[in-house]
Amino acid sequence: MTHPPKSAAPPVPGPGVPAAPGIPAQTPRPAPTGSPGPSAPRTAFAEGVDRLRDAATTEPGRLRIIGAVLALLVVAFGAVTAWQASERAAAADDVLHRSQPLSSGAADIYRSLADANTAASSGFLAGGQETAASRDRYEKDIRTAAAGLVTAAANAEPGSASEATIARLNKLLPDYKGLIERARTYNRQGYPVGGAYLRYANEKMQKEMLPAAEDLYTKENQRLDADYGDATPYPWIAIALGVLALAALGWAQHRSYRRTNRVLNHGLVAASAATTVALLWLVVGHAVARSDLNGSYDHGIRSLTVLHDARIASLKARGNENLSLVARGAETITVEGRTYDAYYYDFDKDMAGLGQGLTRAAKLADNQGGSAPVKAAEGNMAVWKQRHTAARTEDENGNYQQALDKVIGAKGATGECFDSVDANLAQAIDHEQSEFQQAAGDGRDAMAGLPVGAAVLAVLGAAGAVFGIGRRLSEYR
Repeated sequence: MTHPPKSAAPPVPGPGVPAAPGIPAQTPRPAPTGSPGPSAPRTAFAEGVDRLRDAATTEPGRLRIIGAVLALLVVAFGAVTAWQASERAAAADDVLHRSQPLSSGAADIYRSLADANTAASSGFLAGGQETAASRDRYEKDIRTAAAGLVTAAANAEPGSASEATIARLNKLLPDYKGLIERARTYNRQGYPVGGAYLRYANEKMQKEMLPAAEDLYTKENQRLDADYGDATPYPWIAIALGVLALAALGWAQHRSYRRTNRVLNHGLVAASAATTVALLWLVVGHAVARSDLNGSYDHGIRSLTVLHDARIASLKARGNENLSLVARGAETITVEGRTYDAYYYDFDKDMAGLGQGLTRAAKLADNQGGSAPVKAAEGNMAVWKQRHTAARTEDENGNYQQALDKVIGAKGATGECFDSVDANLAQAIDHEQSEFQQAAGDGRDAMAGLPVGAAVLAVLGAAGAVFGIGRRLSEYR
């Protein structure tokens, strides 16, 4: 029996397929918006973050992170401590061996120039028979000033104001020496023009050379103050890191105790001990250094500055006293309607400055070694003023030779008082210089070894932290 053939299944209408008779054609449906496309490859950084996040959810992973952070904190503390301690130790060494000696050297340049001017005027007053002592003193002062300028030039920063000042003094010094030699030559021949040359040389010294030397002294003192400013500030960054590292180590030990009931973790205890030693060394060492450096400034630098100023005032007073006799009233000054001898007027101002300086120096002196020469200089100054008054009276009365004897005579002259004042001030300066060197040296030594010691202790502390965390990690294996 034959069956009728089965009819073929009608094709399923779809895109591009025509619909069978009686069946409507289907239109293509648009792809839904927002459907995910092919995923982009992940970066190594993102995968690392995911692994770190996954590790942090387990105790071993947390311990590894804690160990890394502790080691980093301890190493950072040691590095910053070494850096800040090195900077302060270097600045303290500069105070002791560079800036303070250069400051004193600048004061010596000023003193030597002023003393050379005084010696030249004293020799001139002696007439054609200038003493060998006066000539030698002048030559020694000129050599000292020249040597000081060489040292200052070697230590001046290229292009700095100090370098320009030194160059100016080096140019003025030969000009001054030439004027002095002309004054001596004419003086030996008995020509009055010698006095004019001496006054011109003194004017060059007072208005050009000594102001330049004072400017150099001021700049070297500014450099000294800057070095003190670098040596004495507290190393707050290092101290803060040390405290933070100790706090983190303490927290890690407390966390370990809560999870294991073990009181001590030997590695973390060792790390804490090393960090504590480094922090105490930093704080105590710097406090001692700061105290000694401040002491060297208060009882050394301040006293030296006052004593240098007082010595310079005495030199200027002596020079004006001599020049008042050289000028014989040729130089006058009018103040508030009254006319004065210019050099006597300046002498009185310089003596007032000397008296004020000695009073301040006596107050700053902190022991007998510093106060005794200052008191002796005060006594010398009092006698000097008495003798100067007597010499001025003779000069004003027209007794020039008697006045000259009271100023440069062999005995009982004002020159003796000036020499005594200068010698006592030199003794006081030497004492204060020794006090400064002792205190500044102690301040520098208080930080000796700290940079290297802090670095070594930091390495040991970091190793201890890693070891302590490693012991805990071994319990999970």
